[in-house]
Amino acid sequence: MPSTRRSNAPTDPKPVIPREEAARDVEVTIDYYLPEGSERAALGFIKAVKDAYLHIGRHPTRESPCYAHELNLPGLRSRPLTRYPQIVFYVERSDHIDVWRVLDGKRDVPQWMSEPR
Repeated sequence: MPSTRRSNAPTDPKPVIPREEAARDVEVTIDYYLPEGSERAALGFIKAVKDAYLHIGRHPTRESPCYAHELNLPGLRSRPLTRYPQIVFYVERSDHIDVWRVLDGKRDVPQWMSEPR
């Protein structure tokens, strides 16, 4: 008789594909850290983004949908970066993760939320 137990093996993560705006957000943040003389902060930021993308690809439904309600954008989820103020905004698609933006949660999110859709 076949087992009905679920496997604990991780599933293959979905590809995470940042939109042009999201890639630009990341570049702007890196460009902010580098002239400040903080290569270490820039490298840490890059690692935090990569870690967030990996987590989102593996567990896309675990993150908060709170901004989806505030912005009236069904399916929008967000994941804050570890040790950085940025938040990754994304939508799960059937075959990939669509990253919309990577915004500073204290500065950019309120402005983005007030822009007309």
